[in-house]
Amino acid sequence: MKFNRLVYLLFALVIGLMVWIVKDSFTQPSVRDLDLVYKELVFFRNENNTGPIQRVYVVYVEDDSRELLEAYGDYMPHTKYGNTQVYFFTDSTNAPKDVLHSKPFIPIAYQAYCVAKYEKSAMGDVRFLNRPFAEKNEIDQ
Repeated sequence: MKFNRLVYLLFALVIGLMVWIVKDSFTQPSVRDLDLVYKELVFFRNENNTGPIQRVYVVYVEDDSRELLEAYGDYMPHTKYGNTQVYFFTDSTNAPKDVLHSKPFIPIAYQAYCVAKYEKSAMGDVRFLNRPFAEKNEIDQ
């Protein structure tokens, strides 16, 4: 009789643990949880599957608060030994509809309208620049 109780108790614990893991998996924070109005305008990923993965995002945002933009960048996918760059624009009409497939990625005609750039390097280092295409920009990390 004690053996049956032990089996039922272990079964209930395993089921409870599985429910908790599934619930926790589906309730992870994401970009949608940010208090930020945004729209991803362009996404580019190189087709190199044997070398470093290069991801470039062009995003329209209404608020150019550093904390929100950095949090947005932190939520973007990143691959080990890859590079992720997010360019932020506050005016969707003055944002590129396509990106170049090599640096500087943003066409010259739109560079003046870029308000910030978030970059996560191959080793996971984060770099945030205000006005990245200005002659003298602020390096904030």
